[in-house]
Amino acid sequence: MVFIFGFNFTDATLVKRSLETFYGIGPKVSRSIMARYHIHPYAKVGTLKNATVMDLTAELSSMKIENDLRREVQENIRRLRDMGSYRGRRHAMGLPVRGQNTRSQITTARRLNKIERGGSGRVQM
Repeated sequence: MVFIFGFNFTDATLVKRSLETFYGIGPKVSRSIMARYHIHPYAKVGTLKNATVMDLTAELSSMKIENDLRREVQENIRRLRDMGSYRGRRHAMGLPVRGQNTRSQITTARRLNKIERGGSGRVQM
C-alpha cells in the first residue's frame, strides 16, 4: 500500500488512475503531473520511489482539490442564487442549467441536478 495525499493505493494501481481519483484532477492534469515527474503513463504506484511519492504529495497539497474545490463550487452556485441570475434560479429549481431541452425527459435532469448540487427543488427569494 502506497500513501498519497491521505489515501492508500494498492501497489498494482496505475499512477494515472490513482491521481484521477482525486476530485478536481482529470486526465489532462494527471498527464501533466506525470510528465513533470517523468513517470511512465502505464507505471504502477508500487514501482514509484519514495522521493517521487513525496513529490507527488507535495504537488497535490499545493493544488486546490477535494474539499476546497467542492466548497468553491458550492460558493459559486450560492453566489449565482443570491444574485438571482437565470443560472442561479435554474440551480435552485433543480432544472438543467446549461441549455438542455426540458420539454421531454425532465425527470432525469431534475434527479441528476438534485444529486449533484443538492438543490431544494424550489426557488428561494
